[in-house]
Amino acid sequence: MSQWMQSAGKVMVALDYPEADQAKALLQELAGIPCYIKVGMQLFYNAGPAFIEQLKSQGYKVFLDLKMHDIPNTVKGGAASITRLGVDMFNVHAAGGRQMMEAALEGLQQALAPNQTKPLVIAVTQLTSTSEQVLNQEIGIPGTMIDAVVRYAGLTKESGLDGVVASSLEVQHIKQHCGPQFITVTPGIRPSGVAAGDQSRVMTPKQAMEAGTDFIVVGRPITGAERPREALEHILKEMNGE
Repeated sequence: MSQWMQSAGKVMVALDYPEADQAKALLQELAGIPCYIKVGMQLFYNAGPAFIEQLKSQGYKVFLDLKMHDIPNTVKGGAASITRLGVDMFNVHAAGGRQMMEAALEGLQQALAPNQTKPLVIAVTQLTSTSEQVLNQEIGIPGTMIDAVVRYAGLTKESGLDGVVASSLEVQHIKQHCGPQFITVTPGIRPSGVAAGDQSRVMTPKQAMEAGTDFIVVGRPITGAERPREALEHILKEMNGE
């Protein structure tokens, strides 16, 4: 597999659209690039499971980003429903605690079909829009952002999950604490020359790769670009140091 193809598999394109037709139009422009697809709340609540099925039928790997955070029994049921959709990855909030995260795995195992590949389950540590000031003064968690993220990552690993969502600024600390096989998915990626927008903790694609992350999530720099395919190709080049 070429380095370009390997890099494409590490890019999760966030389909942050209100309707499926807009997402489908983008996918037509990106046709042939084997990127991962991230479907979040806005699109899923509008287009539903049928859109996930369409993505899978087209050969895409899908990360369903619904950030479940509820009582354990509710999350268990939600995880079972998501597993039946055949997604490759989904997530919960680590702030829900160990019992809730373990319940997600129970729901997954109950719903897993005999020949189905087990989806990866990851947990959100802190949103990349959260600053340390917000963490301390509004959420009420004292200390540094890195300490809070690493603590949640450790709890996630103890709960049996596969990895976490975190800023690429924290990836090296997470890998040191949880091991190199513990997956990190990093939003807040902004290519060189692109504004940070509402993100507080950001890195460029190249910086994120150098930090050792497994997947980068890129939304608006691609979906909001005049030429989305060129924007994605630029990101792939930047990841490879071209």
